[in-house]
Amino acid sequence: MQENILLRDLEDDGILRLTLNDARRRNALSEAMLTELGAAFAEAGANPAVRVVILAANGPAFCAGHDLKEMTAGRAAPDRGRAYFTKVMAMCSGVMQAIVNCPKPVIAEVTGIATAAGCQLVASCDLAVAADTAQFSTPGVHIGLFCSTPMVALSRNVAGKHAMEMLLTGDMTSATRAAEIGLVNRVATEDALRQATMEMARKIASKSSMTLATGKRAFYAQREMPLAQAYDYASNVMVENMLARDAEEGIGAFIEKRAPQWQDQ
Repeated sequence: MQENILLRDLEDDGILRLTLNDARRRNALSEAMLTELGAAFAEAGANPAVRVVILAANGPAFCAGHDLKEMTAGRAAPDRGRAYFTKVMAMCSGVMQAIVNCPKPVIAEVTGIATAAGCQLVASCDLAVAADTAQFSTPGVHIGLFCSTPMVALSRNVAGKHAMEMLLTGDMTSATRAAEIGLVNRVATEDALRQATMEMARKIASKSSMTLATGKRAFYAQREMPLAQAYDYASNVMVENMLARDAEEGIGAFIEKRAPQWQDQ
């Protein structure tokens, strides 16, 4: 019986743990894995019981990027794989955007290596906690294939020169260095990694899910705007947020020095 390549575990506190479970292929982003991830994030976004998503992995690699054997097999087509490569890149880009567009905060919990599109996967998550033994790279230049799609997520997380260093050299980046340049938020020992991730997830899950969804959507939208437009947009978001039930409750609770009772609306 074939093992599930993506495990789903929803805990009582609304934290959904998605675990890449294709260790034999180093959790590569095969067509099957991309399909599973796309469906999982769509379901998480629509499920009111889910408050936070953790993306983790089993095995020695968090994710080694695209399945190069699968990609190479696509070259057998008369067009040398153009249509197949286009399809896979669209699937992968769709998953990365699904993470960003998911109204629930997504935290990557990284052990082992996260390379190429695997590094892109980490960079696409809202937050990331890494084991001190984790390593990151965009190594496409080693095989004549610049990591152009990983570049999109990477360049939106770290400063330009740091991103270009990773992309042009293909060198491995340690977890400590990844934290220094902003690719991950925190580094923990392997033994403490899950606890560190869960502490962050529980803290976020305790907030109003309406507020979190509003803020996440606004964060990514304003980032692409010129300054004046971003302020106009964010001001409108603040006005609508102020009129929301949970903002009224939260401000009232703060003034009255009590715990807020969220209705997620």
